[in-house]
Amino acid sequence: MAKKKNTNEMSFLDHLEDLRWLLVRCTMSILIGAIIAFFFTDFIFDNIIFGPKDPNFITYRWFCDASKFFGSDGEGFCDLKMNFSVQSRVMSGQLNAHIWTAITAGFIIAFPFILWELWKFISPALYDKEKRGAKLFIFISSILFFLGVMFGYFIITPLSINFLAGYEISSQIHNDIDLDSYISLIRSTSISCGLVFELPIIMFFLSKMGLVTPPFLRKYRRYAIVIILIIAAIVTPPDVVSQITVSIPLLILYEASIFISGWVLKTKQKNEQLS
Repeated sequence: MAKKKNTNEMSFLDHLEDLRWLLVRCTMSILIGAIIAFFFTDFIFDNIIFGPKDPNFITYRWFCDASKFFGSDGEGFCDLKMNFSVQSRVMSGQLNAHIWTAITAGFIIAFPFILWELWKFISPALYDKEKRGAKLFIFISSILFFLGVMFGYFIITPLSINFLAGYEISSQIHNDIDLDSYISLIRSTSISCGLVFELPIIMFFLSKMGLVTPPFLRKYRRYAIVIILIIAAIVTPPDVVSQITVSIPLLILYEASIFISGWVLKTKQKNEQLS
């Protein structure tokens, strides 16, 4: 069995000190990323933040072409009309939007570094063999996070904006969307999807701790599928193509989690037999 570092060498206060510096370094990395993003205001807001508001946004064109390919008329994507405007209703609205958008961008930029800091913090409690997987862990986790952010921004966000902007209970009402509300939708959707895409990594550690097993995940697969389909139906317009597009990555992540959990269990049993 590989050697494990003796964590008793450090006192509780020493661990707290390490945690404090971990938080300081992570915060500084986010601030550095935010400062970098702060100087690209025009590009971030005109091309990224307000991109999904443009009827010619790449996602709408893709769904229009996909709908026509599958025999649909493309209604809802090929002739979009964004009947809403974005307004700032408070004096500091645009300044707050600028700051928080920069901080969000800083978090996304600094995510691999944050993972590295977290790994260094927990590594003393790991076996030498497990420590050697640090680079692979950070690489895979970062890729999954960035894919999730892109999925949230390019798929979930445009579909949500398209649905909510076109939702109407009366012709007497015109949508004047608050700037903070609009940006919050994009921010929360992108970050949430980025974290959801970390599901295989989370399942890996839960399986290592014995809290999750492949039989458990297979047993509740049907419930997971129903939940995923419900989520896809809520965030997309009544179009089969868009619902399938949203559902497929989430289903793949769940199946990947079952495979990873099984691999962890087999590896654990093999090590126990060797010892």
